[in-house]
Amino acid sequence: MYLLTLTNKIMVVNNILAFLGGLGTTEVLVIMVVILIFFGAKRIPELARGLGKGIREFKDATKEIKNDIENAASDDSPKN
Repeated sequence: MYLLTLTNKIMVVNNILAFLGGLGTTEVLVIMVVILIFFGAKRIPELARGLGKGIREFKDATKEIKNDIENAASDDSPKN
């Protein structure tokens, strides 16, 4: 179970790095400076926290829907 979770995290990091693969160090620094200027140093942790909560709620909702579908499928299966 832990290995599966670790593998998923590695795949996510690889996808993010692949997305940023076309950006150089200078471009990443410019983006970070613009975000810092736009939101301010105190606001960035709040935004990250809110983003994390939103992602967690989305994952919980998808798990709940998946469980509902699996339960409905197992309830509808013919019994011998």
